[in-house]
Formats: sequence, C-alpha cells, structure tokens
Amino acid sequence: MLRTVADVVSAAERLWPLRGAEEWDAPGLVSGDPLAPVERVLLAVDAVATTVDEAVERDAQLLLVHHPLLMRGVTTVAESTAKGALLSRLIRGGCALYAAHTNADVVESGTSARLAELLQVAGSRPIAPSSEHSERGLGRAGRLAEPMTLEAFARRVASILPATVGGVRVAGDPDRIVRTVAVCGGAGDSLLGARLVREADVYVTADLRHHPASEAVESALVAGGPALVDVSHWASESLWLATAADELRAALPGLEVVVSDRRTDPWSFLIVHESPETPARERHP
Repeated sequence: MLRTVADVVSAAERLWPLRGAEEWDAPGLVSGDPLAPVERVLLAVDAVATTVDEAVERDAQLLLVHHPLLMRGVTTVAESTAKGALLSRLIRGGCALYAAHTNADVVESGTSARLAELLQVAGSRPIAPSSEHSERGLGRAGRLAEPMTLEAFARRVASILPATVGGVRVAGDPDRIVRTVAVCGGAGDSLLGARLVREADVYVTADLRHHPASEAVESALVAGGPALVDVSHWASESLWLATAADELRAALPGLEVVVSDRRTDPWSFLIVHESPETPARERHP
C-alpha cells in the first residue's frame, strides 16, 4: 500500500498528539511535501549532519526525529548556515523532516516511560501529570522490585544506555539503598522540586547543571531528597526510538521503519585528571 508523508504525519500525531507538547515546543512537519510517497522512514534523536546523511544514503523519504530542528525564530535557511544546509540536503534528497518532541515525552510509552521500563521500575506514574490525562505527563516515578545500593543501580543505568564519553555521573553515597526511582529522559532539572522526585531515593535525568544539582544535594542533607544520576541527554532519549519504531510499524503496516545507528551525543572525548584524592570509581567507572 502506497503511503504518503501525510499518512505518516497522521499516524505520528495519533501516537503522540500535538496537544501534549509544551507551549514553547515546535513539533510537527518541518519540511517536505505532504503528498510525497513514503516507503522508508528513519528515526533518530537529532537532525544533524550524520543522521541527515544517513537518511539520504538509506533512501528514506522521511526523517522522524525527537528534537525539532527549528525551535526558535529563524530568519534564514541559507546553505551557509548549519540548519539551512541540513534542510537543503534533505530537500534535494527527497526526504521530509518531522519532529515528535515533548508530545512524545508525555505519552504512556514515551521517553521517560521507556527509561523507567528498562531500569525495571515498576508501577511508574508521571512526575508532572497532564491536566488532560492523569496517566500522561513529564517524567516517571515508581519502585524497584528489589532494593539495591546506589552504586549497583548506577551500574544498571550504565548497562542499559548506549556508551558515551561522559558516562554516568552520580551524586550520593554509593552504599545508599535505592527502592524508589524517579526518571526524566532528556534535561530534567526543572523537575528537581517535584514531590515524586523529592520523595524518591534516586533521580535519573540528563543535563544537570551545577547550581540546581548542588542545591538539590545540599537540600537532601537537611530535608531529605534523592541521590542524583546524570546521564547523556542523547543516550537517555535514544532508548525511545525502538518503541516509536514498533508503534509506527503497527500503525502503518508495510511501512519500513529503521532506527538510526548513528551516535549524536555531541561529545568526542573525555580527559579525567587523576590524583591520589580521586576515588577509584571516578578513575575507572
């Protein structure tokens, strides 16, 4: 059965309704002819040079990404700019571009739900529920079937994520017992003050900045709060791509849906300063 860009867009917006997106977000069709035929879709976290090249090389007619390429005011898409060059490459290659961002985060099978599932967090529920749907919202929180130390849990986190040079960073006593877990795929420091995060034994997210993380750690010493596990933004959201691919295949039987094999974590290498005071865990994660 011949599919079009519009068919894929319609399926995507049934799976990840646009009304679920944050006000500042810009999901949806970025470029491409809605009536153009589609036989193959490539899924990736980011529309960057390597995934755009992959889409064209694989003869995909649509690149579906998590992060919107055009988030804020754009006055030019000249090929002398990075985003203009990417869009031109896609257009010349006959490949449309679509983004499912925070609207894909909040659904029951979204980025945080997938992270919680792979971490074996049971009975998870949204940290910040949607006003329209109590089972949807940002982040997820639940319990482990069996308690474990923070160090063992952090190693579980590392085991489910694709490798990145930044690895997994942890703030907390390695021997602390973890029973309750909160997670947020992608940047999640905005949820540090949420009740389900404060009540959890550990909070797993990405892009934790110095001051919010430091304040959370200091607050936990006085009033209680979670240990922190900080991971790669790309890695935490890349886990969702397999789920999204399965959902698209089920919604559009016969459509070829491929998950990108390119790493779009931006960091290339890490240099760790070793000294007698540096804990072995940090030197040799």
